[in-house]
Amino acid sequence: MDGTVLVTGAAGGTQGRTGRRVTELLRERGVPVRAMVRTLDERADHLRGLGAQVVVADFLDFPSIQKAVDGVSTVYFAYPVQHGLLEATVNMAVAARDAGVTRLIDMVMLVSTPDAPTPRMRENYLSEQVFEWAGIGAAHVRATVFFENIRALAGATIASGTFMAPFGDDGTVIPLVAGDDVARVAAAVLTAENVPAGGSYSLIGQTLTVKEIVETLAHGLGRQIGYQNVPDEFWAQAARDRINAHAVEHLSKLWATLRTRPPEYAQYNGPETIEKLGGRRPQTFAEFVATERLSFPAQAGAGPATP
Repeated sequence: MDGTVLVTGAAGGTQGRTGRRVTELLRERGVPVRAMVRTLDERADHLRGLGAQVVVADFLDFPSIQKAVDGVSTVYFAYPVQHGLLEATVNMAVAARDAGVTRLIDMVMLVSTPDAPTPRMRENYLSEQVFEWAGIGAAHVRATVFFENIRALAGATIASGTFMAPFGDDGTVIPLVAGDDVARVAAAVLTAENVPAGGSYSLIGQTLTVKEIVETLAHGLGRQIGYQNVPDEFWAQAARDRINAHAVEHLSKLWATLRTRPPEYAQYNGPETIEKLGGRRPQTFAEFVATERLSFPAQAGAGPATP
């Protein structure tokens, strides 16, 4: 692949941080990267240290997107789970088309259809159509629930010794993937010699029951953790203090959907896709917990965790 890659979300958010990791992976390969950030801070300094060109832009400000995309050949588009996806899509699609972009890889939900169960999934479907209409070589990396999402969910309650979530019984199956594995696949597709326009890469690294998730947390953190199902509204009310309303609505509908054991959340060929394109077998949740052990809240009344 020739030319510069524009990586959006390059500073890294609070969840999978795929934009930051994609930037790191591309720079390791010597690929020229323009890293798009919202503000200049220590995270932008990290990106500059990798050799990336840093540009400040706002998804919802068209002139800034025009400047960000000018002169690049390829775009990694990762919009956070918040309001504004369709406006951001139109801004990027028009700017990328006018700039002569020949490949855009977007990171979207695993399920993306007009009748999908959550508002974000339905918006993703429309976003994908816009990118494909723009004629910029759009293809889609479809990610399921990040390990990082489970960490955030568990982190709200496990200090008390109980993982509280609206998952129904502990036999509910949750499809999972590591943010790092999503980034590895995205980097591979961004730099592949040929990527069919409209191509789609569905990524599930591991499927676990709620019981298995809780047991993995307990073993990895070295303490007893129980599970308690909570009503949807109870969870949503508590979550509103931590995440935006759009994300709360999306996740509430997603958790309710997963309780029904839908067949569309089956294993697909996710692990094989991750291994083939990402260059290694998918990370397991147990490995994630072991690696990120210190990022989980300590048990209430316990001393600080030790490595």
